[in-house]
Amino acid sequence: MNDMVDWIAGHALMVWASLLILAVLTGDAAWLWNRRQRNAAIAAGYEPRVLRGLTVLMLLIAMSLLFAAIAIALKAEATVWLPGFDAALAEDLRERMQPAVLRVVAAVSHLGDLGSVATATAVVLAVLLWRRQLRLATCWTVAMVGIVPINSGLKAVFQRPRPLHNHGFIVEHSWSFPSGHAFGAMVFYGMFAYVLLSVLPHRWHRLVIACAVAMVTVIGLSRIVLQVHYFSDVMAGYASGLVWLVLCMGGAEWWRLRIPAKP
Repeated sequence: MNDMVDWIAGHALMVWASLLILAVLTGDAAWLWNRRQRNAAIAAGYEPRVLRGLTVLMLLIAMSLLFAAIAIALKAEATVWLPGFDAALAEDLRERMQPAVLRVVAAVSHLGDLGSVATATAVVLAVLLWRRQLRLATCWTVAMVGIVPINSGLKAVFQRPRPLHNHGFIVEHSWSFPSGHAFGAMVFYGMFAYVLLSVLPHRWHRLVIACAVAMVTVIGLSRIVLQVHYFSDVMAGYASGLVWLVLCMGGAEWWRLRIPAKP
């Protein structure tokens, strides 16, 4: 495992870029599948959906199991593969990352800060209210308001200390597991994509999904490169964030389809 950790730490930026490309390609594949489902629904005379009930159920089960598996693995002794991988990767990154690189990565990471997300949340809400998109504004508000209490509650339950680092570009004082930036980025950019998919013409949907996936990926992985989170913190942040996002999007779709908007 040490050889793999050394290679990842030595090629951290290349791995980061590769995972970004993979994530965008995965998002694009999801868009293509959704487009086929949309066309089939329209041809059959049904209202197209962003998320279907079966998809919601499968994602909730899969992400809940992933989060549980990570949490259980972290309760094991530090010599077991996941805690050992976390610690070894954080140590190698601390030794290898250059200040100039960390400065750039920190700038990217700030896009997921609470202040940045809160400001953008208020702007989006104001625009939705101005356009009288009251249903979307309500769903948007519920999703965003849930970020801090849910993530903070999970941190309080697990109380995992953060990795040690001395670069000084970002200093965090809260618990480490699960990553709040990964959780918040998943919910904010995912729900923002849902809002845009609801109001923009279909020709823009592919770009919206690609941009949302890219932002979620770069913000979450930046926390590992900066050594303010372990690898498993970010994966658990993604998993728990996706659970909340799917619940919010599924609820929004149910509301849209079951209670048609007034003309």
